[in-house]
Amino acid sequence: MKLSTRARYALRLMLDVAKNGKQGAPVSLALVAERTALSRGYLEQLAMALKNARLLRGVCGKQGGYLLARPPQQITLREIIEAVIGPLHILDCLEDETTCMRAEGCECRLVYALINRRIVEVLEEFTLADMVDPHWNAAMTQMLAGMGDRGRPQPLS
Repeated sequence: MKLSTRARYALRLMLDVAKNGKQGAPVSLALVAERTALSRGYLEQLAMALKNARLLRGVCGKQGGYLLARPPQQITLREIIEAVIGPLHILDCLEDETTCMRAEGCECRLVYALINRRIVEVLEEFTLADMVDPHWNAAMTQMLAGMGDRGRPQPLS
C-alpha cells in the first residue's frame, strides 16, 4: 500500500503553512511552491480541498495567502489526508461489504480491517504540531531506529 501523492503533498503544504504562517501572516502558495518544489497549480487544488474541509482559510488581497483554520495541535494527520483523498480504507470491502462476494466469510478481511484500524489510529494520534516540533521529530527518528523487522521496539545495542 502506498500513500497517494495527493495525500503526501497535502501534508507538505500544511506543514509549510504551519511553519511559516506565524503571527497571523498568510502564507502565499507561490512561496510554498518554491520551498516545497511543488507545482503552484497542484497546491491550489490541494488548498481548495483543505479549505473546504475547514483546515485552511484564505486571506484575499496583495498580502493574501493561507492560514491554518485551527491551531496545529488541533489538526490531526488523518483530517489532512482525508480532506484530499476521502475516507481511509485500504480495501473497498472494508467500507462496503457488498463490493466483495467473499466479504462475509473472508478470514483475510479481519487482518485487513486491523491494518486499516491501526493506520487510522496512527494518523489520529499525531497532529500537525507534532510534525513541526523538532523534538518530536528527533524522538520519532530514535524510536524508528530502534524498531526491529516486526515493527516493535527493540533495544538499541
